[in-house]
Amino acid sequence: KEGNGPQFLHVITRKGQGYMLAEADPILYHGPGKFNPQEGIKASGAGKKTFTQVFGEWLCDMAQADPKLVGITPAMREGSGLVEFEKRFPDRYYDVGIAEQHSVTFAAGMACEGMKPVVAIYSTFLQRAYDQLIHDVALQDLPIVFAIDRAGLVGADGATHAGAYDIAYLRCIPNMLIMTPADEAECRDLLTTAYHQNHPTAVRYPRGAGIGNLPSKELRTLPLGRGEIRREAQTTGKRLAILAFGTLLYPALDVAQKLDATIVNMRFVKPLDIDLMQSLARNHDYFVTVEDGCVQGGAGSACMEAMNLLGIAKPLLALGLPDSFIEHGDYNLLMAQCGLDAAGMEASILGRFPDLGASPLSLKTPSDQVPVGK
Repeated sequence: KEGNGPQFLHVITRKGQGYMLAEADPILYHGPGKFNPQEGIKASGAGKKTFTQVFGEWLCDMAQADPKLVGITPAMREGSGLVEFEKRFPDRYYDVGIAEQHSVTFAAGMACEGMKPVVAIYSTFLQRAYDQLIHDVALQDLPIVFAIDRAGLVGADGATHAGAYDIAYLRCIPNMLIMTPADEAECRDLLTTAYHQNHPTAVRYPRGAGIGNLPSKELRTLPLGRGEIRREAQTTGKRLAILAFGTLLYPALDVAQKLDATIVNMRFVKPLDIDLMQSLARNHDYFVTVEDGCVQGGAGSACMEAMNLLGIAKPLLALGLPDSFIEHGDYNLLMAQCGLDAAGMEASILGRFPDLGASPLSLKTPSDQVPVGK
């Protein structure tokens, strides 16, 4: 304070300072949930494979198959599932530090030189590199895969880490492709599909595990921009089509069974399966879209825009995250508060389209729900 001119203060911090267990293992204690500080974090038993693990295994297998693959992360080796990749392919692993903007531009430079970059990044952190996404990647239409982890709500990590906006901020960028796997097996297939595209491609998947649908070891691709009908309505009355994006396909399947609705695993936000939507419009009266991202500008909005251009004059209800910041908490409880569990979806659908059959009066409606974050 007493010196003249510019002063530079270098403060060296220690992660977990003052808590012996955290100092000994800063990675384990980087973003913990609730635990007893006297006992520390207990090792969890073997459970279902997480989406992050599925990605990490795919990355190693794809790197084995293609020597041009390089993996890039902005200081999220453990969180993004790159530990094994670094061990097996140290010369093709790049940790650029906490510099998301640089990670994207760095990937663009490598793609220009004929490499096949895969950028492993959290949804919330990719927001920092939006300018680079547009000017350094999409403008040049470079073949880069963005493996977007922590899409949707993240439970205990809270509002700062929620991946609520990636669909909305990516789908308006020209040349960008967006894929939304419904489970672990489809995640691997869509990562392979993305890798073989000659455009920037995002594959978004949530924190944690899915339903336990284990992927095969094959590197299979899926038809670009094609969804799949998982259940067809049998009713002769008013017919509902549910278009599901990502892992919410499975609770939506329960709803479709109860309401006798057609349900589609859309898989792709961009390009949308326009042909399938046109086909459904011929024999369905109502549409519902379901996603774990923000409603504004999301996959539901994309479907509305497509229907408008196609002249499909059918009512559409878009379900997704509300226009508010979602506080930290138990993931399943938060999704229920947002009306995105099976019961909430059913209540919203019957509230909007009561002539589908069941009376909505006995069901919990969105107005009865506790405001999220309040």
